[in-house]
Amino acid sequence: MIEKIALPNVKHIIVVASGKGGVGKSTVSANLSVALARQGYRVALVDSDLYGPSIPMMFGVENQKLGGKEVDGKQRIVPFERYGVKLISIGFFLSSQQSLVWRGPLVSKAVTQLFEDTLWGDIDYMIVDFPPGTGDIQLTTVQKMNLSGAVIVTTPQQVAIADARKAADMFRSAHIGVPVLGIVENMAWFTPAQHPNEQYFIFGKGGGENLAGELSVPLIGQIPFIMEIGEKADHGLTVYNQQNKAAIDAFDSISTQITQKTETK
Repeated sequence: MIEKIALPNVKHIIVVASGKGGVGKSTVSANLSVALARQGYRVALVDSDLYGPSIPMMFGVENQKLGGKEVDGKQRIVPFERYGVKLISIGFFLSSQQSLVWRGPLVSKAVTQLFEDTLWGDIDYMIVDFPPGTGDIQLTTVQKMNLSGAVIVTTPQQVAIADARKAADMFRSAHIGVPVLGIVENMAWFTPAQHPNEQYFIFGKGGGENLAGELSVPLIGQIPFIMEIGEKADHGLTVYNQQNKAAIDAFDSISTQITQKTETK
């Protein structure tokens, strides 16, 4: 029996996962966290992608050094806070050029320490940004944490859908049993600024909806392909710092649906 990590002051832990890289999983994690904070919830975001941490850059705090505080004789990490979200990432402990070359046991230990050694305080929603795939980091987290659910991120492309299906299968397997709260389809369509009523499905159409139907879970969000979202993220800004209302509405809706699903449990 694997011992669970005790986080008594954290009410809900939700992981954001994908089967492959490049689908915007970290973008969803970051903006979902900010959306929840804007709704008045106490929010934490754990960047568990040890090999490619991107959350510090997306929040504009990649050069920050975290402080520490001794609590009950143990040194704890004080997370950085931005946009009302408490942040922890291995990226705070590495230079931007430094890579990790770790095997399974070291990876599992590092992930565990991010959760256990951080001074979180009272948290309503802890969002965990997973790396792509179904490896050691994912397995350690689902086995050691009491999760409220998982959100699966995909694009409409069939190759992304196939990998997202595998990610969902991990959570739904009998020995893990984490509920999939819903599917988020990123880059769902492109709308030119000059033609706001038109939609171009440049990455395909209906993939997220079909996957949601196949898994019998809701499609909780479709996020348009908007260049400004990526540009803002590169400068440490969120969807709430850009002008496209469709993106803002999408994240407001996703966060509301997640709270509705979890607060009634």
